[in-house]
Amino acid sequence: MEPYQSTTPFGRRSLTLAHVATQIVAKAATEDTPVHKWNVFRAICTARERLGVSERALAVLNALLTFHPETALTGPNLIVFPSNQMLALRAHGMPATTLRRHLAELVDAGLIIRRDSPNGKRYARKGRGGEIELAFGFDLIPLVVRAAEFEQLAEDVSADARALKLVRERITLCRRDIVKMIETGIKEGVPTRQPGRPGPADWTELTKLYRAIVARIPRRGAREILEPIAEDLSLLADEILSLLENHVKTSETDANESQNGGHIQNSNTDPIAESEPALHESQPRPPEPGPLPTMPRKDAFPLGMVLDACPDFGDYAKGGIANWRDFMATASLVRSVLGISPSAWDDAQKVMGEIPAAILIACILQRASTIKSAGGYLRSLTRKAEAGKFSLGPVLMALINTRRRDKKIA
Repeated sequence: MEPYQSTTPFGRRSLTLAHVATQIVAKAATEDTPVHKWNVFRAICTARERLGVSERALAVLNALLTFHPETALTGPNLIVFPSNQMLALRAHGMPATTLRRHLAELVDAGLIIRRDSPNGKRYARKGRGGEIELAFGFDLIPLVVRAAEFEQLAEDVSADARALKLVRERITLCRRDIVKMIETGIKEGVPTRQPGRPGPADWTELTKLYRAIVARIPRRGAREILEPIAEDLSLLADEILSLLENHVKTSETDANESQNGGHIQNSNTDPIAESEPALHESQPRPPEPGPLPTMPRKDAFPLGMVLDACPDFGDYAKGGIANWRDFMATASLVRSVLGISPSAWDDAQKVMGEIPAAILIACILQRASTIKSAGGYLRSLTRKAEAGKFSLGPVLMALINTRRRDKKIA
């Protein structure tokens, strides 16, 4: 009599249509399709999330594969029948209840098939020649039949991971390029609008646009979410680079025209005109080089006090602020970021002095969220200072007191 192989599980375990479908697929196995068990296992590990199996369940599958003596899996006799004790031992000491739960997970995922005996025990019945005629345990045949499927899933997962890595790299590079190009544009005074062409009003508008795009980046986003963001950042980076390139080309053209004009103008054959004329008492002396930024007096505000009152100001310093010269350079950049016109900045420097005007820029930046128009606010304070009705001291002390109060609340 031919041995009968059970199709239903022992005890209270139920049979589902998914289990039946797995057994239908298993019948398609032939002895001519051997697969490397550890290659299949690695593919399953890579495609774990798509197959819906946990890492602990894969540890159990790994243990089951160790009970098959051959490296190659070939059907149809691929049933392993370890006891729960031996299986738990090879699964790194997994508790019995956890072991049963993950075995059921592997069965539901269609990775193994239960071949339960009449009493639920796992064993093998051998024939007269010592060969196994019938075994009860876990059938590994789905790993052979679905090997190509697992390999394809693993390739798809790897391709998605590579694409996700590339889009993240693209976002990182675009962010770095945009930030540094905006800094260069502000520092060099590059115009954001070309004659006869539409464009952003100023570099502040470009900065706001960049921040709006960056705010859409999730902490852990899928590739489908990150790709549109990367595309927007790339377009913005290309636009800013185009502004810088056009400015460089225009500057080079102007410089060439200036050099050509100078050559024609100085073509006089008079040898005296070509040499530097001697200075006579009747001739005016050339203007002396402009003075360096005025340093604050001893009774003025210390640099540390100003930075303590306006901590946001230091975020715009490229190499930190070690002295008043660094402070002045940073103030020039922050002035552009706040959208303050050069004329308003010049008026403030003439009325207050270069250092006090720069300190006021730092104060305006610290209170930017409460100031509607930074340029209008600076002009208003400049007029008050000109009339002798404005002092920086109360402004700095108010900012320091606000910071101390916020620290106590926190």
